[in-house]
Amino acid sequence: MQYKIPVSVLAVIYTSSLEVLLLERADHPGYWQSVTGSQDEGETLRETAVREVFEETGLDAGLYTLTDWHVQNVYDIYPVWRHRYPPGTAHNTEHVFGLELPSMLPARLSPREHLSHMWLPWQAAAEKVFSPSNRAAILQLPERMRYA
Repeated sequence: MQYKIPVSVLAVIYTSSLEVLLLERADHPGYWQSVTGSQDEGETLRETAVREVFEETGLDAGLYTLTDWHVQNVYDIYPVWRHRYPPGTAHNTEHVFGLELPSMLPARLSPREHLSHMWLPWQAAAEKVFSPSNRAAILQLPERMRYA
């Protein structure tokens, strides 16, 4: 089994009107999130973000404004997912990116990873996600848009 590297990206996809794209996990129905994924060996964090956005939504992040927010979150890996990491690994370092789209574009989901998607206003999206770091990132959107 190939273990995941405990370094990941969180890519919040949003529009200038602060609509946020959320994805429902296939392995845990009812768990909504932004794009997330582990870094592959030899990738930069930006490359990981671009790859994960494409794999999970079909969107080409290179066509839009992808910004490294220079925010890192270290968190406990949920026990249900620890088997994916090297034995003894309990923490992951997540790097936050934002991807601004011109409008609410349709997503092409990977059925292996996600069941459905929705666009929500930022406040509703922050309430819907299960991850505290995802919630915190979405709540930063109005401030980040002000200084963009």
